[in-house]
Amino acid sequence: MISSQTIQTSLDELKSITKVDFGVYDLAGEWVAGTLENLDLQSGLIRDFAGSPADSQVIGAHHLLKVYDEGELLYVLVAKGVTDDVYMIGKVAVCQLQNLIIAYKERFDRNNFFQNLLLDNLLLVDIYNRAKKLHIETKAQRVVYLIETKGEKDGSVMELLNGLFSSQTGDYLTAVDERGVILIKAFEDACEPEDLENVANTIVDMMGTEAMINVRVSYGTMVTELKDVSKSYKEAKMAMDVGRIFYEEKTVAAYSSLGIGRLIYQLPISLCRMFIEEIFGDAIPTELNDETLNTLNKFFENNLNVSETARQLYIHRNTLVYRIERIQESTGLNLRNFDDALTFKIALMVANYMKYLDSGEL
Repeated sequence: MISSQTIQTSLDELKSITKVDFGVYDLAGEWVAGTLENLDLQSGLIRDFAGSPADSQVIGAHHLLKVYDEGELLYVLVAKGVTDDVYMIGKVAVCQLQNLIIAYKERFDRNNFFQNLLLDNLLLVDIYNRAKKLHIETKAQRVVYLIETKGEKDGSVMELLNGLFSSQTGDYLTAVDERGVILIKAFEDACEPEDLENVANTIVDMMGTEAMINVRVSYGTMVTELKDVSKSYKEAKMAMDVGRIFYEEKTVAAYSSLGIGRLIYQLPISLCRMFIEEIFGDAIPTELNDETLNTLNKFFENNLNVSETARQLYIHRNTLVYRIERIQESTGLNLRNFDDALTFKIALMVANYMKYLDSGEL
């Protein structure tokens, strides 16, 4: 239902243009909104008019008109004035309110439609029938983005995103839980992967500069059929989880770029525990101190290049070799060997995955 504040804003604008005072009442005769708090009409008169077959009535200086929505009476509008054109101005106000009601109801219906579409709660025939009724294109290039806000300042996030993405261009914003906002972004032209990433980076940058909010953004792959939007949403959800677990330093995660993290994410926990125990026994990689983990991550980033890693860490080459040899002593893996380094890297990722599962954050 349209809010009283929205009605109030519309009536204020009409008053400033026409210089006529308005009041809107519900069917019980209770005040809803208006430019005067009291139009000197008893609630009983409003109720009597609402129950009558007439669509308009004049009581002194008050013109009473009915506001409908698809044949259902919702409100009584009162326009106050003694000039001949007050009645016509009242009719204009009724049309304005009825159009507002239709627009807000359609907006609500669209939001409800996309929520159910994302959650796979609609039959295929319902998707196309409701899309036609709501004037939503069924064939268009779309990508689902998740903007994780952790429930903080969601109103500000939604307001900023509404200013950046418009439903008039085929973009839709909604939410299915308290963890963040969902953007269904439409693309008219052929897009490259960097175009999709640019949208995500724009959101992160705008939230950081405009609202001082740190957000994480993930997105799925592009789909061309409306029925496949839920597929892109599921991919975006997985990208958000995988990015949070394995690529915590990154603020943007694309489903198409998750790499081995996507594979580990889908492994059963029992298999993960078995792998960790077989490779490391009691020496679980997460028990390494931060300095050692930082050294290892930098070593892997530099493709096992000892000299370059030592240079970037500002340490002597022999110091780096010593740290690597200590890991070899405790795990039996020589990290300068590609196969052993790969095993250790996967083990670190599996251990992080197990830690997140145990923490219940997923």
